[in-house]
Amino acid sequence: MSLGQHAFGRAGLPRWLAERIWGLEHAFERARASGRAEDDTRLRIFFVLVLFSLGFLALAYGATRAALFSDAAKASGIVSPLGASRADLVDRNGRLLARDLTHYGLYIDPREIWDQNETRRALLSILPNLEADRLERALRGKRRIFVLGALTPAERNRVHELGLPGVTFEPEQRRVYPLGPSAAHIIGFSDAGGEGLSGAEAAFNDEIREAATGSGTVPLSIDLRVQGALEDELWKSVAEFQPKGAVGLVTDVHTGEILGLASWPVFDPNKPGRAGVYAQTNRAAATIFEMGSTFKAFTVAIGLDTGVATPSTRFDATHPFQIGYRTIKDYHATHAVLNLVEVFQHSSNIGTARLAMGVGPARMEQYYKALGLTTPAKVELIESARPLTPKTWDQDAIASTSFGFGLNVSPLALARAYEPLLNGGRLVPLTIRRLEPGAKVDGPRVMSEKTSLEMLSIMRANVTGGSGKSANIEGLYVGGKTGTGNKYDPATRRYSNVKQVSSFAAVFPTTGGVKDKRYFVLILMDEPGRGRLGIDPTGGIAAAPVAGRVIERIAPFLGVKRQGANVPQAVPVEQPVSAEASDGQ
Repeated sequence: MSLGQHAFGRAGLPRWLAERIWGLEHAFERARASGRAEDDTRLRIFFVLVLFSLGFLALAYGATRAALFSDAAKASGIVSPLGASRADLVDRNGRLLARDLTHYGLYIDPREIWDQNETRRALLSILPNLEADRLERALRGKRRIFVLGALTPAERNRVHELGLPGVTFEPEQRRVYPLGPSAAHIIGFSDAGGEGLSGAEAAFNDEIREAATGSGTVPLSIDLRVQGALEDELWKSVAEFQPKGAVGLVTDVHTGEILGLASWPVFDPNKPGRAGVYAQTNRAAATIFEMGSTFKAFTVAIGLDTGVATPSTRFDATHPFQIGYRTIKDYHATHAVLNLVEVFQHSSNIGTARLAMGVGPARMEQYYKALGLTTPAKVELIESARPLTPKTWDQDAIASTSFGFGLNVSPLALARAYEPLLNGGRLVPLTIRRLEPGAKVDGPRVMSEKTSLEMLSIMRANVTGGSGKSANIEGLYVGGKTGTGNKYDPATRRYSNVKQVSSFAAVFPTTGGVKDKRYFVLILMDEPGRGRLGIDPTGGIAAAPVAGRVIERIAPFLGVKRQGANVPQAVPVEQPVSAEASDGQ
């Protein structure tokens, strides 16, 4: 006999078990030989009981091992039967934005139904979302079939209480967004399988799933108080001007945190399928615009940073500016010689183009790239759109882009590019992730602190005495720049006289040093109507007042207190001098 046969016996069983079986069989034989049949029966019953006991012990051992030592138990302590769980999303203060809740799917097995008419009537009477055609197909079918999903526990109980044969339920996880359309574009939504499809749900998909295993939460950067005020004021303006689309943004210029993001039209992430793609589109991230005169802030800052101009440098805006075949005119024509601050206040295309020519195409292109205007906005959102830039950075391109034409960017890209102008000169990434209080975020230096302080002063001057007057809020020292850009019409291959993008880029407070608390606000209206006043809905009419009202409402939430009327600016604007600047050629 081999070693294997010796150890396991001829039947392949362990030797000790084989010996026990043969011993029992010999006992049966002895019982039969002695004529005591009852002993033989007892032994056989006992043998069957032993086998069943051993089987149950093996099953119990396997179940215990799976529960205590499997990878699933190690990961979470709870094994969910409902699919991929997702952690709660909360705002920066812990307020709930999204959560997984157990819902139920309704199933019908027509083979078990006693009365089809009664089942049909009862279900349709208490389930308004149940499609009659779908129910009818299920009732006339030949097998159990899914009929309706996402029943709440209350709805499930109402159906269950009817006691209808053939009507059953199965639990299913469903992502719930308690705020409905509010903040929908930044929160996003996920599919039935637990996969994030847009917004933060997609941007942090893996992190949200991982946090669910530890019953954690994923905090976003938005503040629901700021978000609520932003949406409320933006929707009021939308109701008045009836635009094609609208955007509202509030960011911290030092950390890049997005404190509020609104996009119109809106949709309900609880029922995303009911909204079209147009409503689901995050216009702050995924839509690009020619931003008009809000770009003049970049041109002025570049002029200051390169030393081509100072706040007192003069520019001749007495007549249109000719560049090759192009003639550049002013919307707010002054027919005067303007210093740089006045160029900004009057939103002079002529003065801005002359400044850009002085800087030159090479340096202007270099600054645009450094400001992130030639790449998608750096933010976690997968919707961040690629800009449309000039093919050649020549004088014509620089003249156009200097006042916001010929370069299409997303509102988020504009917001990020404004940061160095307002925070001391550094370009930091935008984020929808809440950062810890006091977090220091660094980025490449794009401009000097001196330039940033001068821009704060110039933007403040535009609100006190320029095109942004309607955004002024007493004591909060609002600065900003209006933008009104006619939209290019592909059908006519020229710019429209009636379709425009009206916007206002704001900052508050403009007082203090470069490291002091400071916030950026952007309001944009895409193709606004004339509103109740029946006048041209420029950035100063359709957007600047909205920004002012938003700032007044959110300042207390952000810890910005009203200041006295005589608080000085960060850097006083220089008085005009007599020397005129050249055409910059």
